[in-house]
Amino acid sequence: MIELLRKRRSIRKFTDEPVSADAVETLIEAALRAPASRSLNPWEFIVVDDAELLKQLAAAKQHGSEFVARAPLAIVVCADSTKSDVWVEDCSIAAILVQCTALSLGLGSCWAQIRERKHDAQKSAEQYVQELLGLPETVKVECILGIGHPAERPRPLPAEKLQREKVRKNRWS
Repeated sequence: MIELLRKRRSIRKFTDEPVSADAVETLIEAALRAPASRSLNPWEFIVVDDAELLKQLAAAKQHGSEFVARAPLAIVVCADSTKSDVWVEDCSIAAILVQCTALSLGLGSCWAQIRERKHDAQKSAEQYVQELLGLPETVKVECILGIGHPAERPRPLPAEKLQREKVRKNRWS
């Protein structure tokens, strides 16, 4: 796991090669194996491989989701907000597990935050995605993960750049 974390970088450029059905199934399995508070499993996942729908998802927010249009696959991570008060945390855990699994399969990925972002002056990014995908109002959207074969290879973050000052032992001071 630590080797995956050392290599993991956000990938926003993908080749045209589709993600294999086996890889998609493995990503789905990873998502469904994610831990959730009290085992309530509020998360829901929309797997998108339709090129036109990917372009529409890429327009979900004003900045930072454009890369989804160039991804051969996206997974929209959302949750039934009536099932758990910590659905945000549960979705976040599931999303990073999908991203690490993608990397383990030789794929790249990037997270596009949707919750608490704007689509335009009148509509939130979440409302846009809910309407686009036909989600019920109680199904809230955490993020969109763009996934594909990397067309870029950013260098891993060197260990000496880790923010060790963010770690304390036993107490704050």
